[in-house]
Amino acid sequence: MHKSPLFFFSLDKTEEMNNMTISRLESLTPKFVFAFCTALTVFITLFFIGFIFYIAYPTFESQGVINFITGSKWDYAEHIYGIRIYFLGTLILTVVTLALSVPIGVFTAIFLSEFASPRLVSIVKPLIELLVGIPSVVYGIFGYFVLGPLFVNYISPLTVSLLGLIPFFSTEINVRGVSLALASTVLAIMILPTIISMSEDSIRSVEDAYREASFALGATHWETISKVLLPTASKGIMAAVILGMMRAMGETMAIVMLFGGSNNIPTTFFGTGTAMTTKILSDVSFKIADAEARSAIFAIAAVLFATEILFVGLARAIGGRK
Repeated sequence: MHKSPLFFFSLDKTEEMNNMTISRLESLTPKFVFAFCTALTVFITLFFIGFIFYIAYPTFESQGVINFITGSKWDYAEHIYGIRIYFLGTLILTVVTLALSVPIGVFTAIFLSEFASPRLVSIVKPLIELLVGIPSVVYGIFGYFVLGPLFVNYISPLTVSLLGLIPFFSTEINVRGVSLALASTVLAIMILPTIISMSEDSIRSVEDAYREASFALGATHWETISKVLLPTASKGIMAAVILGMMRAMGETMAIVMLFGGSNNIPTTFFGTGTAMTTKILSDVSFKIADAEARSAIFAIAAVLFATEILFVGLARAIGGRK
């Protein structure tokens, strides 16, 4: 049977439309896959946050958010829950950790990005990044058995003899060695890789034109670093500090082993205390079956999470204004 040219034209047109449809679907498939993964991530995050605050809500309702944060008594028998000791212990530990780690981390990043040879960087940077893979409990063991005796026998007496007139450094470390000083030192070591790597990448990402313009105007290398590179890379450095801070606030095992676990607020560099994560870990194993106690423990987690978000927002706001 003879077929008209119109019939073949129709077949070609249909095939062309099918090919276009297939091509369009193929181009849209990655978009839908990526969108689905993004939506799934957002859902998991919101579900996780919502679950924490949902379980914690009865405690916030019965105690009051302010009273829960500012109260100093925690008693399951009397149904009284206050985390002021643990809240301030966490904040003090985090501040001291950042005071120890940020200068060392940023200065190391400056050296690696501006002064070190490529060969030296290729050797040092992998060693620094290797610290990320060490488990927290190993850091705790290292701190307790290696750094602890050093603090007891050498660092604590020397610090008190030199800085003893300052109230914060007026008390020597206890015989076990556990203290704010030991815990914050180990935490500083733990977050150094994050601060160093991200800060170095931020400094290296500054365009060479900025350096050349600064040198052309007669600035020295250090003036270029301090007045051009660091301000330009400040957002990346701030992000590194934020991530380090969040890890320090959320760390558990090393803090349980090294902070002392005492029910008081550390007022000296070699004093002891308890962080919020320590309280959660110590109580959750034998109180999780009790609905009221479980709500109180989750309330600690909610306050810790909200505190981290608050500090992240403040840091970003400061960085944005700069």
